[in-house]
Amino acid sequence: MRTDARRHHDPQVRGFASDNYAGAHPEVLAAIALANGGHQVAYGEDDYTGHLQRVMHSHFGPTAEAFPVFNGTGANVVALQALTDRWGAVICAESAHINVDEGGAPERMGGLKLLTVPTPDGKLTPELIDRQAYGWDDEHRAMPQVVSITQNTELGTVYTPDEIRAICDHAHGNGMKVHLDGARIANAAASLDVPMRTFTNTVGVDVLSFGGTKNGALFGEAVVVLNPDAVRAMKHLRKLSMQLASKMRFVSVQLEALLAKDLWLRNARHANAMAQRLAEGVRAIDGVEILYPVQANAVFARLPHAVSERLQKRFRFYFWDETAGDVRWMCSFDTREDDVDAFLQALKEEMAR
Repeated sequence: MRTDARRHHDPQVRGFASDNYAGAHPEVLAAIALANGGHQVAYGEDDYTGHLQRVMHSHFGPTAEAFPVFNGTGANVVALQALTDRWGAVICAESAHINVDEGGAPERMGGLKLLTVPTPDGKLTPELIDRQAYGWDDEHRAMPQVVSITQNTELGTVYTPDEIRAICDHAHGNGMKVHLDGARIANAAASLDVPMRTFTNTVGVDVLSFGGTKNGALFGEAVVVLNPDAVRAMKHLRKLSMQLASKMRFVSVQLEALLAKDLWLRNARHANAMAQRLAEGVRAIDGVEILYPVQANAVFARLPHAVSERLQKRFRFYFWDETAGDVRWMCSFDTREDDVDAFLQALKEEMAR
């Protein structure tokens, strides 16, 4: 029996739950179609993955090497495995995605220990790192070998290049390496108005998890090795971690579509601008408190729990800390001004009830 595909959702409906809710950018879909047809060598030996390396060089320098993977958790697990020994540990913020939102994958699948540090704004500092950076010769303690930071952070804040340089200098001075989770690296670069290299390889980051999905890709991320001396056996670890795509050209061409010109930056600037528009409107509503500086494409707010529950029936978004009444509102590359204005109007109406 023939079954025709049909649309199962209203494409005009947008929410503020996650930038993962957005579809793929039309230019990315066009790139996938361009890469289709005919045969290309599998497992990364294709022309598209080869060209992606040259594109990555233009952003991160001639020593950068990209290893496309399926998803962000896979990128983080592969990257952290490549930087640690079996007895190694990773220092990260307590709010870090690798600690909170990856189902224990770095520890259970990567076989490493996370040493977490509470932070007021999601950002590590050398002083905060020192709360866990000790005991290298203590066989009873997992050995701190890596500092992992997120840019921008899970709380929507952005590290300056100088802040990351200080972390890298401190980590390297203690014999540790630095990993940057860049799930939203484009939003951070747009916020800082600097090239991505300015706060990665230029300041000492060793390995980067490069995010594409949250910035308009259909699927796919990459581990980008910035310091070849910091890692080992990347190709083997990617395969062992079930992140080696047979038809890798379809991952690589998406990242190429984002990075070859300025699509990555256009998408990020738009998402950030929509978050600023949302924040400005929220600040004008009595009884709603913005919790952290709005520096990228996220707005964290505190408001009455009952208001959030009613508002969720009109727009999708998540509680960040339900007990405290904290919520997170995310903007995406396809968020429209009308979406923001409609949400603000709904928020005003629910606050007035």
